[in-house]
Parts: sequence; C-alpha cells; structure tokens
Amino acid sequence: MEILSLVVLLLVFVETTIILFTRSLKKLKSTGKRKVFVDTSALMDGRILNIARSNFLGYDLVITRSVLLELQLLADGKDDERRSRARFGLDIASSLQRVAEVDTEIYQDTLGKGEYVDQILIDLAKKNHGLICTTDFNLNKVATTEGIEVLNVNDLAMALKNEYLPGERIHVKITGTGSNRNQGVGHLQNGTMVVVDNASTKVNSEIEVEVAKYIQTSAGRMIFAKIPKSTRKSK
Repeated sequence: MEILSLVVLLLVFVETTIILFTRSLKKLKSTGKRKVFVDTSALMDGRILNIARSNFLGYDLVITRSVLLELQLLADGKDDERRSRARFGLDIASSLQRVAEVDTEIYQDTLGKGEYVDQILIDLAKKNHGLICTTDFNLNKVATTEGIEVLNVNDLAMALKNEYLPGERIHVKITGTGSNRNQGVGHLQNGTMVVVDNASTKVNSEIEVEVAKYIQTSAGRMIFAKIPKSTRKSK
C-alpha cells in the first residue's frame, strides 16, 4: 500500500513538473515594452507592416501560433478571396519579423478544443497588460468591453485622412509671401501651412481661399490654394 502511494505521489510530482516546465517555455520574452497582440484581420489587412516600418510603434508585436494556424486554414480553403487575403497575411507576418524598427515575436500557443483565437488573444492581452491590434469590429468591441486597449488600423487611417478636399473653401490669414512670385503664405490653427497663388498683396489680411491640393509629407501637411474667381471679381 505504501509503495502504491509513493508511486502515485511520484507520478503527480512528475506531471506537475512537466506542466510547470511547459508553461515556463511558453512565457513571452520580456523587453520592457508593452505587447501588441496582432490578430488575423490585421495581418490580412497588411497596413500594420507600413506602420511598423515607420518606427512609430513604441511596442513589441506578438503573433500567436493560433493566428498563423487560422491564416493557414483560410489559405487552404475554397474561398478564392479569403485564400488570397490569408496568403497575403502570412507574407505580412513573415515580413514583420524582418522589420528592424520593431521586435516581433512568434508565440507558441496552443488552440485547445472549444477555444477560439479571439478569446486567446483577449486572455493573453489581459495576462500581459497588452494591447490588441485588429480591424475586426466584433473583436474590437469585445476587447474594449473587457478593458483592453485596441489599436485599430481603420481608426488610425480615419484620424490621418485628408481634412481638406480640392474645391473646398477655407479662411486663412496671410502672414507672409511665398518662395514663388505672387504667392502668399498663411497657417491654419492646427499648424498646416497654406500656400496661396496671387495672394502676395494680401499679407495681414484674412481671406477665403479654395483648396487646390493637399499634401502629406514626413515634414508635415501642406495646402496649396488659390483665390476663388468669384472673390476676385467682387473685388
């Protein structure tokens, strides 16, 4: 009887040791930065790659094995559109690992029976005080409800979209002359420079102008505009 008890205790000890050892292998590596867990939709979208290359992210990226498995299953599926997007997502995952500006880790998780990839990402984000990068509406809502910060590439794109379209009229105060002849220069409240043709005589005046071109560069935003014809005639 004592021998049987010792055998049982030994088996329990061995099993516990194996479990603890397995869990220790599955710990995320620590770099001192917060983790962003990238979901399937964000990889299939692809814009996360350009964001990473811009060196704008201050976080480490984590792509779980379950996300890659989901992409693989979609890539082997019958739906042509999903198959193409999934293969693109796998290429993005591979490219992210080669981006020097950000540390991307492939996390070897396992997808248990009855588990879903989205729930795994939510659990990992909670456990590691991390964020989730997604373009999926439902995952975005659930994660937000769970108190998890979400990086939605669509929200970022909306925040950075052109605020002014060609033909739109705005008011600007001309504060100086431009580098080219007859140009006047002013600035909007958000700091955007406005270069206006035929406005060199309007210095210190606030005038209505018509947007001709809106440019976004690494140095900032710039608007090229002109004085509307109706305004010129009325003068």
